[in-house]
Order: sequence, then structure tokens, then C-alpha cells
Amino acid sequence: MATVRFFAQAREAAGTGTVTISGATVGEVLESAVTQFGAQFATVLGMSKVWVNGEEVPLSHPVGDKDEVAVLPPVSGGM
Repeated sequence: MATVRFFAQAREAAGTGTVTISGATVGEVLESAVTQFGAQFATVLGMSKVWVNGEEVPLSHPVGDKDEVAVLPPVSGGM
């Protein structure tokens, strides 16, 4: 089971900042997250980058028990 961290809008849509989800690949983990957190989360996920252990990876990337998957929506704002 991978630890999944949600940031910004993803955290708001999921209602949590961290969750543990099982899956053999990033894609499987994120599919489970969409099932668990619903359509609003899926919309945010569609705009987000996904990293595993600090590196951007494809959905086919394998994940294990010690991996951290991060969902990083685009950030807006400025001065």
C-alpha cells in the first residue's frame, strides 16, 4: 500500500491530506482514489502532476509499500 499525499485543490476535493491506498501501479492507486473520493477529485486529478518519491512518473510506474505518491495540482496566484 502506497502513501498518497494530496496538495491544494486535491486535498480539498479528497477531504484529507494523506491516505494509504493499495495498487501495483500509480494508475491503479489513482483509480482507487477516484473511486473513494469521487468526481470532483477526478476533475482535479485530470489537471494534476503525479510524482512518486519526488519524481514525476507515468501512470504505469510501479509502486510499493514504501513509496509516496503525490498529487500536485497546478498552482495559481502571485503578487
